[in-house]
Amino acid sequence: MQGSGPTASPLLIVLSGPGGSGKSTLARLLVEQDDRLWLSRSWTTRSRRAGELDDAYCFVDPARFDAAVEADEFLEWAEFGSDRYGTPHPAPPPGCDILLEIDVQGARQVRRRHPEALLLFLEAPSDRDQAHRLRGRGDSEDHVRTRLSYGASERETARELGAVVVVNADLAETVAAMGRIIADHRERLAAAGSPSGPSAAPPYPGRASGGGGSGAAR
Repeated sequence: MQGSGPTASPLLIVLSGPGGSGKSTLARLLVEQDDRLWLSRSWTTRSRRAGELDDAYCFVDPARFDAAVEADEFLEWAEFGSDRYGTPHPAPPPGCDILLEIDVQGARQVRRRHPEALLLFLEAPSDRDQAHRLRGRGDSEDHVRTRLSYGASERETARELGAVVVVNADLAETVAAMGRIIADHRERLAAAGSPSGPSAAPPYPGRASGGGGSGAAR
């Protein structure tokens, strides 16, 4: 999948990052400011968190999730602890690019199927910030420790996949930085005639910053 204009096939954008990095908030704001972005709704077997929006995920039981896996209904799926998450094969509106908010396990699967996808990796400024955000959304201390320990391997996987890394220190600046990265990628594809494959990946530096200050919880 790649996109250079309203008649091109859609660009596939993957937003990954550790729990508490702010992915959900960032994804929502990116879609609000860019009418060419369509956010794919993921499935999960976990319970809805207190205060979580009804459309945050499609909440299903394990049996329904297993049936979807067997029927190859997912572009990618991954497991974290006892919970599973999956992305149905996307069907965006005409003229829209696709934004996936998934973890790095899913990003690896998407890269394998769609090497031309733009991979973005969001991280909190520090483990302390990440832990604060996780607790703020109601995660247990055991879950916070698990998420923090998993973060190092997630960052390593993101580097292996060649993802563009952005530090979510200030939410407004992070949204602006991500928006610029996506816009620049579209322009590069348009100028190059929308090539597909790994050579289509833009030569961005491996790390960018969203500025100083305090970011929002996921």
